[in-house]
Amino acid sequence: MAGLSSRWSDDINWRLNMASIPRHRLTTDRLVLRPTSALDADRAFEIQSDWEVTRMLRMASFPPDRAGIAQWFADHEREWAAGEAYRFAVELQGRAIGVIDVDEISQGEGEFGYWFEQASWGRGYASEAAKAVVDFAFRAIGLSQLLSGHAADNSASGHVLLKLGFRPLDTVERSSRSRSGTILQRRYVLPASAATE
Repeated sequence: MAGLSSRWSDDINWRLNMASIPRHRLTTDRLVLRPTSALDADRAFEIQSDWEVTRMLRMASFPPDRAGIAQWFADHEREWAAGEAYRFAVELQGRAIGVIDVDEISQGEGEFGYWFEQASWGRGYASEAAKAVVDFAFRAIGLSQLLSGHAADNSASGHVLLKLGFRPLDTVERSSRSRSGTILQRRYVLPASAATE
């Protein structure tokens, strides 16, 4: 019991430290990554209305739930302030093309994920944005490790993760809301010490 109490206390202290990170933009050669807001919900609904995008998102519903998406985005500012999650809208020439985030933050670890409109696939935007957010996770947030995963039939996401230095961890069966069943998910880990420069 004491071990659980100590871990809970450590997690509270961790979150208090994270709450001091101001909301700010990240920039890359071609992209602007800005903290998401409730105003991004309509664009996210448009992107997730594409089955080819949403079938790769384990927790999204298809067809997308406009009210659910709006509720999710409405909570992002609170999550950032609490140090629970850091979510960015990825913009190309002023237009949002996807979302990239670090969430489920606890004990110095976080879950890394992203999704992009289909028209942006294959152009290196995911890798470019991901590199900036991985750097943010380790340098600004101070995480010691990132976890990530993708559906086994989404090899493109696997290539992005491997390029960033993520190492394969295992393959597990997970429920998929978008596919109304289960999928095989390939999971990966990236310790801060192994992040690519």
